[in-house]
Amino acid sequence: MKPTKNAPPMVGGSSLLIIFAVLCLTIFSLLTLSTAQADRRLSEVSANAVTAYYAADMQAEAILAKLRGGELPDEVSIDGSIYSYTCPISDTQQLVVEVSCDGKIWQILRWQSVPTQP
Repeated sequence: MKPTKNAPPMVGGSSLLIIFAVLCLTIFSLLTLSTAQADRRLSEVSANAVTAYYAADMQAEAILAKLRGGELPDEVSIDGSIYSYTCPISDTQQLVVEVSCDGKIWQILRWQSVPTQP
């Protein structure tokens, strides 16, 4: 009896197609995962920025309410009938507010977030 040689396994076209499909699905799933993680990080940063802005906006509104009530907070500077002050939003931004008072009428001249660094 002759010894039989083990022939290499035959890889047919359908096997190659299945291997290619599994590799493509794996790559697409990894790309989807990385995109989802990037979107999550972006939404967290955006939520933090919006929260910081509205905290500064609330502080600016509180200062404006004190001005309307006749009180002059320390952070407010006066130039004629124009009152101006700033509220920090973050390390790189601040909310700049300028209001004018003509008698009992208060008018907002500027309510803008500006960068603190050039």
